[in-house]
Amino acid sequence: MLSFMDSDKYMFTSESVTEGHPDKICDQVSDAVLDAILTHDPYGRVACETAVTNGLVFVLGEITTKTYVEIPDIVRRTVREIGYTKPEYGFDYQSCGVMVSINKQSPDIAFGVGKSMEAKAGSTDPMDAVGAGDQGMMVGYACTDTPELMPLPIALSHRLTRQLANVRKQGVLPYLRPDGKSQVTVEYHLGKPKRIETVVIAAQHDDVPQAKIYEDVVREVIKPTIPAELLDDKTNFYVNTTGRFIIGGPASDTGFTGRKILVDTYGGIARHGGGAFSGKDPTKVDRSAAYMARYVTKNIVAAGIADQVEMQVSYTIGRAQPLSVSLETYGTCRVSQEQLMQFVHDHFDLRPEAIIENLGLRRPIYRQTAAYGHFGRTDIDLPWERLDKVAALKAALAVCAQA
Repeated sequence: MLSFMDSDKYMFTSESVTEGHPDKICDQVSDAVLDAILTHDPYGRVACETAVTNGLVFVLGEITTKTYVEIPDIVRRTVREIGYTKPEYGFDYQSCGVMVSINKQSPDIAFGVGKSMEAKAGSTDPMDAVGAGDQGMMVGYACTDTPELMPLPIALSHRLTRQLANVRKQGVLPYLRPDGKSQVTVEYHLGKPKRIETVVIAAQHDDVPQAKIYEDVVREVIKPTIPAELLDDKTNFYVNTTGRFIIGGPASDTGFTGRKILVDTYGGIARHGGGAFSGKDPTKVDRSAAYMARYVTKNIVAAGIADQVEMQVSYTIGRAQPLSVSLETYGTCRVSQEQLMQFVHDHFDLRPEAIIENLGLRRPIYRQTAAYGHFGRTDIDLPWERLDKVAALKAALAVCAQA
Protein backbone atom coordinates (compact mmCIF):
# COMPACT_ATOMS: atom_id res chain seq x y z
CA MET A 1 0.00 0.00 0.00
CA LEU A 2 1.05 3.59 -0.48
CA SER A 3 3.10 5.09 2.34
CA PHE A 4 0.87 8.13 2.81
CA MET A 5 -2.08 5.92 3.79
CA ASP A 6 -1.00 6.22 7.42
CA SER A 7 -1.09 10.03 7.35
CA ASP A 8 -3.91 12.00 8.96
CA LYS A 9 -5.19 13.39 5.65
CA TYR A 10 -4.55 12.54 2.02
CA MET A 11 -6.24 12.54 -1.38
CA PHE A 12 -6.64 9.58 -3.72
CA THR A 13 -7.95 9.59 -7.30
CA SER A 14 -9.31 6.84 -9.54
CA GLU A 15 -10.90 6.86 -12.98
CA SER A 16 -13.33 4.83 -15.04
CA VAL A 17 -14.28 4.83 -18.72
CA THR A 18 -17.54 4.03 -20.49
CA GLU A 19 -18.18 1.04 -22.70
CA GLY A 20 -17.72 3.30 -25.73
CA HIS A 21 -14.11 4.16 -24.90
CA PRO A 22 -11.81 2.66 -27.60
CA ASP A 23 -9.92 0.44 -25.16
CA LYS A 24 -13.16 -0.83 -23.69
CA ILE A 25 -14.57 -1.58 -27.14
CA CYS A 26 -11.58 -3.90 -27.55
CA ASP A 27 -12.07 -5.56 -24.17
CA GLN A 28 -15.73 -6.21 -24.96
CA VAL A 29 -15.03 -7.63 -28.41
CA SER A 30 -12.34 -9.94 -27.01
CA ASP A 31 -14.64 -11.18 -24.26
CA ALA A 32 -17.59 -11.52 -26.64
CA VAL A 33 -15.45 -13.86 -28.75
CA LEU A 34 -14.48 -15.78 -25.60
CA ASP A 35 -18.12 -16.09 -24.49
CA ALA A 36 -19.20 -17.30 -27.92
CA ILE A 37 -16.61 -20.07 -27.82
CA LEU A 38 -17.31 -21.11 -24.21
CA THR A 39 -21.03 -21.33 -25.00
CA HIS A 40 -20.36 -24.38 -27.19
CA ASP A 41 -16.89 -25.47 -26.05
CA PRO A 42 -16.30 -24.90 -22.31
CA TYR A 43 -12.76 -26.26 -22.65
CA GLY A 44 -11.75 -24.00 -25.52
CA ARG A 45 -8.41 -22.24 -25.15
CA VAL A 46 -8.72 -18.57 -25.98
CA ALA A 47 -6.26 -15.70 -26.02
CA CYS A 48 -8.07 -13.07 -28.08
CA GLU A 49 -6.77 -9.54 -28.58
CA THR A 50 -8.50 -6.66 -30.36
CA ALA A 51 -7.34 -3.33 -31.72
CA VAL A 52 -9.57 -0.53 -33.06
CA THR A 53 -8.85 2.60 -34.99
CA ASN A 54 -10.81 4.89 -37.27
CA GLY A 55 -12.99 2.61 -39.39
CA LEU A 56 -11.20 -0.66 -38.55
CA VAL A 57 -11.38 -3.49 -35.99
CA PHE A 58 -8.50 -5.99 -35.93
CA VAL A 59 -9.01 -9.27 -34.00
CA LEU A 60 -5.96 -11.45 -33.44
CA GLY A 61 -4.67 -14.10 -31.08
CA GLU A 62 -4.43 -17.82 -30.39
CA ILE A 63 -7.56 -19.94 -30.17
CA THR A 64 -7.92 -23.71 -30.00
CA THR A 65 -11.53 -24.92 -30.00
CA LYS A 66 -13.86 -27.65 -31.23
CA THR A 67 -16.48 -25.10 -32.24
CA TYR A 68 -16.65 -22.33 -34.81
CA VAL A 69 -17.71 -18.73 -34.32
CA GLU A 70 -18.15 -16.03 -36.93
CA ILE A 71 -15.85 -13.37 -35.48
CA PRO A 72 -16.84 -10.50 -37.84
CA ASP A 73 -20.49 -10.97 -36.82
CA ILE A 74 -19.51 -10.89 -33.14
CA VAL A 75 -17.53 -7.70 -33.70
CA ARG A 76 -20.37 -5.88 -35.45
CA ARG A 77 -22.97 -7.01 -32.91
CA THR A 78 -20.79 -5.85 -30.02
CA VAL A 79 -20.08 -2.47 -31.59
CA ARG A 80 -23.81 -2.00 -32.27
CA GLU A 81 -24.75 -2.88 -28.68
CA ILE A 82 -22.19 -0.42 -27.34
CA GLY A 83 -23.92 2.33 -29.31
CA TYR A 84 -21.83 3.08 -32.40
CA THR A 85 -24.81 3.03 -34.73
CA LYS A 86 -24.52 6.28 -36.69
CA PRO A 87 -22.04 7.24 -39.42
CA GLU A 88 -21.72 10.75 -37.96
CA TYR A 89 -19.93 9.24 -34.96
CA GLY A 90 -17.01 8.57 -37.30
CA PHE A 91 -17.15 4.86 -36.47
CA ASP A 92 -20.14 2.54 -36.70
CA TYR A 93 -20.91 -1.17 -36.76
CA GLN A 94 -22.09 -1.29 -40.37
CA SER A 95 -19.24 0.50 -42.11
CA CYS A 96 -16.22 -0.48 -40.00
CA GLY A 97 -13.80 -2.94 -41.55
CA VAL A 98 -13.03 -6.15 -39.67
CA MET A 99 -9.76 -8.06 -40.02
CA VAL A 100 -9.11 -11.40 -38.30
CA SER A 101 -5.81 -13.21 -37.75
CA ILE A 102 -6.16 -16.22 -35.44
CA ASN A 103 -3.71 -19.08 -34.82
CA LYS A 104 -3.97 -22.13 -32.55
CA GLN A 105 -2.49 -22.16 -29.06
CA SER A 106 1.19 -23.07 -29.11
CA PRO A 107 1.62 -26.84 -28.55
CA ASP A 108 4.42 -26.06 -26.11
CA ILE A 109 1.97 -24.11 -23.92
CA ALA A 110 -0.79 -26.70 -24.38
CA PHE A 111 1.62 -29.44 -23.22
CA GLY A 112 1.96 -27.77 -19.81
CA VAL A 113 -1.61 -26.61 -19.37
CA GLY A 114 -3.35 -29.81 -20.46
CA LYS A 115 -1.39 -31.92 -17.99
CA SER A 116 0.31 -30.29 -15.02
CA MET A 117 3.72 -31.06 -13.60
CA GLU A 118 2.01 -32.75 -10.67
CA ALA A 119 -0.10 -34.97 -12.95
CA LYS A 120 2.97 -35.93 -14.96
CA ALA A 121 4.67 -36.87 -11.69
CA GLY A 122 1.81 -39.27 -10.87
CA SER A 123 -0.75 -37.21 -8.96
CA THR A 124 -4.30 -38.54 -9.39
CA ASP A 125 -5.95 -35.57 -7.68
CA PRO A 126 -8.32 -34.09 -10.28
CA MET A 127 -7.48 -30.60 -9.03
CA ASP A 128 -3.87 -31.25 -10.08
CA ALA A 129 -4.89 -32.01 -13.66
CA VAL A 130 -4.46 -28.52 -15.16
CA GLY A 131 -1.24 -26.53 -15.03
CA ALA A 132 -1.18 -22.75 -14.89
CA GLY A 133 -1.43 -21.20 -18.36
CA ASP A 134 1.46 -18.83 -17.74
CA GLN A 135 3.89 -17.58 -15.17
CA GLY A 136 3.12 -14.39 -13.30
CA MET A 137 1.75 -12.79 -10.17
CA MET A 138 -1.88 -11.89 -9.49
CA VAL A 139 -3.32 -9.51 -6.90
CA GLY A 140 -6.61 -9.32 -5.02
CA TYR A 141 -7.85 -6.61 -2.70
CA ALA A 142 -10.74 -5.72 -0.42
CA CYS A 143 -11.40 -2.99 2.14
CA THR A 144 -14.23 -1.52 4.19
CA ASP A 145 -14.67 1.72 2.22
CA THR A 146 -17.95 0.60 0.64
CA PRO A 147 -20.63 -2.08 1.21
CA GLU A 148 -19.21 -4.00 -1.76
CA LEU A 149 -15.79 -3.88 -0.02
CA MET A 150 -14.08 -1.82 -2.73
CA PRO A 151 -12.03 1.39 -2.56
CA LEU A 152 -14.39 4.36 -2.71
CA PRO A 153 -12.64 6.28 -5.56
CA ILE A 154 -12.95 3.47 -8.11
CA ALA A 155 -16.43 2.46 -6.88
CA LEU A 156 -17.76 5.99 -7.44
CA SER A 157 -15.94 6.36 -10.76
CA HIS A 158 -17.63 3.21 -12.08
CA ARG A 159 -21.04 4.35 -10.83
CA LEU A 160 -20.61 7.61 -12.70
CA THR A 161 -19.70 6.00 -16.03
CA ARG A 162 -22.56 3.52 -15.72
CA GLN A 163 -24.93 6.40 -15.07
CA LEU A 164 -23.47 8.32 -18.01
CA ALA A 165 -24.21 5.31 -20.22
CA ASN A 166 -27.68 4.86 -18.72
CA VAL A 167 -28.85 8.42 -19.42
CA ARG A 168 -27.56 8.06 -22.98
CA LYS A 169 -29.27 4.74 -23.65
CA GLN A 170 -32.53 5.71 -21.95
CA GLY A 171 -32.75 8.94 -23.91
CA VAL A 172 -32.59 11.19 -20.84
CA LEU A 173 -29.68 13.04 -22.48
CA PRO A 174 -30.19 11.99 -26.10
CA TYR A 175 -27.32 14.10 -27.41
CA LEU A 176 -24.69 11.99 -25.64
CA ARG A 177 -22.45 9.68 -27.66
CA PRO A 178 -20.84 6.40 -26.48
CA ASP A 179 -17.36 7.57 -25.42
CA GLY A 180 -16.78 8.98 -21.95
CA LYS A 181 -14.74 9.01 -18.77
CA SER A 182 -15.07 9.80 -15.09
CA GLN A 183 -12.58 10.58 -12.34
CA VAL A 184 -13.12 10.98 -8.60
CA THR A 185 -10.76 12.36 -5.96
CA VAL A 186 -11.59 11.31 -2.39
CA GLU A 187 -10.21 12.97 0.71
CA TYR A 188 -9.31 10.45 3.40
CA HIS A 189 -8.88 11.13 7.11
CA LEU A 190 -7.01 8.50 9.13
CA GLY A 191 -7.58 5.95 6.38
CA LYS A 192 -11.34 6.53 6.10
CA PRO A 193 -13.18 8.37 3.28
CA LYS A 194 -14.28 11.79 4.48
CA ARG A 195 -15.46 13.81 1.47
CA ILE A 196 -15.23 14.19 -2.30
CA GLU A 197 -12.71 16.78 -3.43
CA THR A 198 -13.24 16.56 -7.21
CA VAL A 199 -15.52 14.90 -9.77
CA VAL A 200 -14.48 14.91 -13.44
CA ILE A 201 -16.72 13.86 -16.34
CA ALA A 202 -15.79 13.70 -20.03
CA ALA A 203 -18.91 13.01 -22.09
CA GLN A 204 -18.88 12.68 -25.87
CA HIS A 205 -21.78 14.60 -27.37
CA ASP A 206 -23.55 16.01 -30.42
CA ASP A 207 -23.14 19.69 -31.22
CA VAL A 208 -24.72 21.03 -28.02
CA PRO A 209 -23.69 24.12 -25.99
CA GLN A 210 -21.17 23.42 -23.25
CA ALA A 211 -23.27 25.21 -20.62
CA LYS A 212 -26.19 22.86 -21.25
CA ILE A 213 -23.95 19.78 -21.11
CA TYR A 214 -22.48 20.91 -17.79
CA GLU A 215 -25.89 21.58 -16.25
CA ASP A 216 -27.39 18.32 -17.52
CA VAL A 217 -24.46 16.13 -16.49
CA VAL A 218 -24.32 17.59 -12.99
CA ARG A 219 -28.09 17.14 -12.58
CA GLU A 220 -28.55 13.73 -14.24
CA VAL A 221 -25.21 12.00 -13.68
CA ILE A 222 -23.22 13.45 -10.77
CA LYS A 223 -25.88 14.42 -8.23
CA PRO A 224 -27.87 11.14 -8.46
CA THR A 225 -24.68 9.09 -8.17
CA ILE A 226 -22.44 10.70 -5.55
CA PRO A 227 -23.81 10.46 -1.97
CA ALA A 228 -24.84 13.95 -0.85
CA GLU A 229 -23.09 13.58 2.49
CA LEU A 230 -19.74 13.32 0.68
CA LEU A 231 -20.26 16.62 -1.18
CA ASP A 232 -19.72 20.10 0.24
CA ASP A 233 -19.26 23.66 -0.97
CA LYS A 234 -15.58 22.96 -1.70
CA THR A 235 -16.23 20.00 -4.01
CA ASN A 236 -15.26 20.76 -7.61
CA PHE A 237 -17.21 19.51 -10.65
CA TYR A 238 -15.45 19.48 -14.03
CA VAL A 239 -17.34 18.52 -17.20
CA ASN A 240 -15.66 18.43 -20.62
CA THR A 241 -12.90 20.80 -19.60
CA THR A 242 -11.69 21.40 -23.17
CA GLY A 243 -15.16 22.79 -23.88
CA ARG A 244 -15.85 20.31 -26.69
CA PHE A 245 -15.93 16.49 -27.07
CA ILE A 246 -17.76 15.75 -30.31
CA ILE A 247 -15.11 13.57 -31.97
CA GLY A 248 -14.52 10.51 -29.82
CA GLY A 249 -14.25 6.74 -29.83
CA PRO A 250 -12.08 5.07 -32.47
CA ALA A 251 -12.44 8.13 -34.71
CA SER A 252 -10.16 10.01 -32.33
CA ASP A 253 -8.12 7.41 -30.46
CA THR A 254 -6.73 3.93 -31.08
CA GLY A 255 -7.84 1.23 -28.65
CA PHE A 256 -6.33 -2.08 -27.50
CA THR A 257 -7.44 -4.96 -25.32
CA GLY A 258 -6.03 -4.88 -21.81
CA ARG A 259 -4.96 -1.25 -21.67
CA LYS A 260 -7.25 -0.20 -18.79
CA ILE A 261 -5.95 -2.57 -16.13
CA LEU A 262 -6.39 -0.19 -13.18
CA VAL A 263 -9.90 0.68 -14.33
CA ASP A 264 -10.58 -3.08 -14.39
CA THR A 265 -9.29 -3.68 -10.86
CA TYR A 266 -8.92 -1.34 -7.87
CA GLY A 267 -8.25 2.07 -9.36
CA GLY A 268 -4.59 2.16 -8.37
CA ILE A 269 -5.12 1.88 -4.62
CA ALA A 270 -3.79 -1.70 -4.70
CA ARG A 271 -0.99 -3.22 -6.71
CA HIS A 272 -1.69 -4.92 -10.04
CA GLY A 273 -0.50 -8.28 -11.31
CA GLY A 274 1.39 -8.93 -14.50
CA GLY A 275 -1.44 -9.32 -16.98
CA ALA A 276 -4.80 -8.07 -18.19
CA PHE A 277 -8.05 -10.05 -18.17
CA SER A 278 -10.23 -9.72 -21.27
CA GLY A 279 -10.10 -12.29 -24.05
CA LYS A 280 -8.48 -14.96 -21.87
CA ASP A 281 -10.05 -18.31 -20.97
CA PRO A 282 -9.85 -19.33 -17.27
CA THR A 283 -6.77 -21.55 -17.65
CA LYS A 284 -4.94 -18.22 -17.92
CA VAL A 285 -4.19 -17.45 -14.29
CA ASP A 286 -3.76 -13.79 -15.20
CA ARG A 287 -7.53 -13.82 -15.08
CA SER A 288 -8.75 -16.71 -12.94
CA ALA A 289 -6.22 -16.33 -10.12
CA ALA A 290 -6.89 -12.58 -9.94
CA TYR A 291 -10.58 -13.41 -9.55
CA MET A 292 -9.72 -15.95 -6.86
CA ALA A 293 -7.55 -13.45 -5.01
CA ARG A 294 -10.47 -11.01 -4.92
CA TYR A 295 -12.73 -13.82 -3.64
CA VAL A 296 -10.25 -14.62 -0.84
CA THR A 297 -9.70 -11.04 0.26
CA LYS A 298 -13.38 -10.09 0.09
CA ASN A 299 -14.39 -12.99 2.30
CA ILE A 300 -11.61 -12.22 4.79
CA VAL A 301 -12.75 -8.60 5.13
CA ALA A 302 -16.45 -9.53 5.24
CA ALA A 303 -15.68 -12.00 8.04
CA GLY A 304 -14.22 -9.19 10.14
CA ILE A 305 -10.73 -10.67 10.19
CA ALA A 306 -9.17 -7.51 8.74
CA ASP A 307 -10.37 -4.13 7.45
CA GLN A 308 -8.04 -4.14 4.47
CA VAL A 309 -6.32 -7.04 2.70
CA GLU A 310 -4.10 -7.23 -0.35
CA MET A 311 -3.17 -10.71 -1.58
CA GLN A 312 -0.52 -11.74 -4.09
CA VAL A 313 -0.29 -15.23 -5.59
CA SER A 314 2.25 -16.37 -8.19
CA TYR A 315 2.52 -19.30 -10.61
CA THR A 316 4.80 -20.86 -13.18
CA ILE A 317 3.49 -22.27 -16.43
CA GLY A 318 2.54 -25.95 -16.32
CA ARG A 319 2.45 -26.30 -12.53
CA ALA A 320 -0.81 -26.49 -10.55
CA GLN A 321 0.36 -25.36 -7.12
CA PRO A 322 1.16 -21.66 -6.75
CA LEU A 323 4.77 -20.71 -6.13
CA SER A 324 3.97 -18.11 -3.47
CA VAL A 325 1.08 -16.64 -1.52
CA SER A 326 1.37 -13.44 0.51
CA LEU A 327 -1.11 -11.28 2.42
CA GLU A 328 -0.75 -7.67 3.57
CA THR A 329 -3.31 -6.25 6.01
CA TYR A 330 -1.67 -2.89 6.83
CA GLY A 331 -2.04 -3.29 10.57
CA THR A 332 -5.78 -4.04 10.45
CA CYS A 333 -5.72 -7.82 11.03
CA ARG A 334 -7.23 -9.32 14.19
CA VAL A 335 -5.12 -12.51 14.07
CA SER A 336 -1.45 -13.23 13.53
CA GLN A 337 0.03 -13.47 10.04
CA GLU A 338 0.55 -17.21 10.57
CA GLN A 339 -3.09 -17.70 11.55
CA LEU A 340 -4.30 -15.67 8.57
CA MET A 341 -2.21 -17.73 6.17
CA GLN A 342 -3.61 -20.89 7.75
CA PHE A 343 -7.15 -19.61 7.17
CA VAL A 344 -6.36 -19.22 3.48
CA HIS A 345 -4.75 -22.65 3.30
CA ASP A 346 -7.70 -24.31 5.04
CA HIS A 347 -10.53 -22.64 3.12
CA PHE A 348 -9.28 -21.77 -0.38
CA ASP A 349 -7.74 -24.01 -3.05
CA LEU A 350 -5.52 -21.90 -5.32
CA ARG A 351 -4.77 -24.50 -7.99
CA PRO A 352 -6.09 -23.46 -11.43
CA GLU A 353 -8.50 -26.37 -11.87
CA ALA A 354 -9.86 -25.86 -8.35
CA ILE A 355 -10.36 -22.15 -9.04
CA ILE A 356 -12.15 -22.91 -12.30
CA GLU A 357 -14.40 -25.52 -10.70
CA ASN A 358 -15.18 -23.66 -7.49
CA LEU A 359 -15.99 -20.40 -9.25
CA GLY A 360 -17.65 -22.00 -12.27
CA LEU A 361 -15.45 -20.21 -14.79
CA ARG A 362 -16.00 -22.40 -17.87
CA ARG A 363 -19.12 -20.40 -18.73
CA PRO A 364 -19.86 -17.42 -21.00
CA ILE A 365 -19.88 -14.80 -18.23
CA TYR A 366 -17.08 -12.52 -19.36
CA ARG A 367 -18.45 -9.90 -21.77
CA GLN A 368 -20.40 -8.35 -18.88
CA THR A 369 -17.16 -7.74 -16.97
CA ALA A 370 -15.41 -5.97 -19.84
CA ALA A 371 -16.73 -2.51 -18.91
CA TYR A 372 -17.23 -0.87 -15.50
CA GLY A 373 -14.84 -3.12 -13.61
CA HIS A 374 -14.40 -6.78 -12.79
CA PHE A 375 -14.74 -6.38 -9.03
CA GLY A 376 -17.27 -4.99 -6.58
CA ARG A 377 -20.08 -5.22 -9.14
CA THR A 378 -23.56 -4.94 -7.66
CA ASP A 379 -25.35 -4.78 -11.03
CA ILE A 380 -24.36 -8.28 -12.15
CA ASP A 381 -23.86 -11.64 -10.41
CA LEU A 382 -20.20 -12.66 -10.42
CA PRO A 383 -19.00 -15.80 -8.60
CA TRP A 384 -15.84 -14.23 -7.20
CA GLU A 385 -17.99 -11.66 -5.40
CA ARG A 386 -19.79 -14.34 -3.36
CA LEU A 387 -19.45 -14.29 0.43
CA ASP A 388 -20.01 -18.00 0.98
CA LYS A 389 -16.81 -18.48 3.00
CA VAL A 390 -17.67 -15.85 5.61
CA ALA A 391 -19.37 -18.21 8.08
CA ALA A 392 -16.46 -20.65 8.07
CA LEU A 393 -13.91 -17.85 8.44
CA LYS A 394 -15.87 -16.32 11.34
CA ALA A 395 -15.87 -19.70 13.04
CA ALA A 396 -12.11 -19.97 12.57
CA LEU A 397 -11.69 -16.44 13.95
CA ALA A 398 -13.77 -17.37 17.02
CA VAL A 399 -11.57 -20.39 17.67
CA CYS A 400 -8.48 -18.18 17.54
CA ALA A 401 -10.07 -15.69 19.96
CA GLN A 402 -10.74 -18.46 22.47
CA ALA A 403 -7.23 -19.92 22.25
